Amino acid sequence: MQLTPEDITAIVLSLKVALSATVLSLPFGFAVAWLLVFKTLRGKVVLEVLVNLPLTLPPVVIGYFLLLLLGNKGWAGKLLRETGFEVIFTWKAAVIASAVVGFPLLVRSIRLGMESIDRQLVEASRSLGASWYDSLFTIILPLSLRGIFAGASLMFARSLGEFGATIIVAGNIPGRTQTIPLAIYDYASSPSGSAMALSLCLVSVIISVAVLLLHEMLGKQLQRSTDQ
Repeated sequence: MQLTPEDITAIVLSLKVALSATVLSLPFGFAVAWLLVFKTLRGKVVLEVLVNLPLTLPPVVIGYFLLLLLGNKGWAGKLLRETGFEVIFTWKAAVIASAVVGFPLLVRSIRLGMESIDRQLVEASRSLGASWYDSLFTIILPLSLRGIFAGASLMFARSLGEFGATIIVAGNIPGRTQTIPLAIYDYASSPSGSAMALSLCLVSVIISVAVLLLHEMLGKQLQRSTDQ
């Protein structure tokens, strides 16, 4: 397996983008899951549709919408430009694209973890005088850890494989925004790039297997600690 310096840069950038997207999305994913499970909202159906919409939309469509929003004519793009913060065609745009595409998987996993919590525990804490945030951080958060780790690992893996939205909003610039999938696309488009594409595919498989193994190990460890 041979890797060029550009390939190594693409691998490091992919890990950086996936990790950043996951870390930035975690608090929002937890908050949305908490609202969906423990709060009665009039617009809950609308919120669920918006959260799950990226699962049904083609990633290219998501990327185009992000381009309209963050581009030169988009209101968010104009606001960011005024503050001197460039997003489009930078690695930050790849982070945003990965976060949007992977967000439904994160929320769904955390939500499943929260739905398995015995409501009587929460009600008992509230009846004993605990505030909502005390119940949140002492009961809901600890008992949701399995769902949080499951959602984070799924989102991280999904972010590593993100292609459609990323290439629209971040471009395919070697050394700047080119991630593993984009580099594989370049190699696959070249008649002499089959071997290099296969090498990056193997790297991608190795990283994905490592993430899944870590997910299983953490899940079993949390299960044992919960059972004790």
